[in-house]
Amino acid sequence: MRVIAGECKGRPLKAVPGTNTRPTTDKIKESIFNMIGPFFEGGAGLDLYGGSGGLGLEALSRGMNHFIFIDKDQKAIHTIKENIKQCNYEEKTEVFRNDSKRALKALHKREVQFDMIFLDPPYAKQMLMKDMEEIDKLGLLADDGSIVTEHGADVSLPEQVGSFHRIRQETYGKTTTISIFRRI
Repeated sequence: MRVIAGECKGRPLKAVPGTNTRPTTDKIKESIFNMIGPFFEGGAGLDLYGGSGGLGLEALSRGMNHFIFIDKDQKAIHTIKENIKQCNYEEKTEVFRNDSKRALKALHKREVQFDMIFLDPPYAKQMLMKDMEEIDKLGLLADDGSIVTEHGADVSLPEQVGSFHRIRQETYGKTTTISIFRRI
């Protein structure tokens, strides 16, 4: 795993030890950023299932200003912090150990909004619909922001979730689908 483009291009990233976290491959990561970027002029992001932090670090490398990483696994939190340090993004990031539901409520209390939200939960425990409904209810996505979901190819998300409309969907092989949502 590595940062693909931007100011940290080529920087290696560590994977979370064990089998609980499934890293996004470089091929899929590059496809995601070709769909939503590929580069940014600032903005804030949230990675609700941080894993190794690879998606948020890629977004920072491509021009985002600030990213918050959430994960409930201690090994993932440790790996995210190591990868942040590897990219020298300590000043641009926040990392919290929490489950998604409690994290979203805490972020709402801080009155923050995000230009980009990554939802890449473990395939066996996908809560994408509930997460998106909660993000919508709490007003966490900026008006022109995007939600990028990565999910199993066998998971079918509707065209619309709350006030979010799916604007693009791509499937990679037999295992991974990327769905991108924006407010309608």
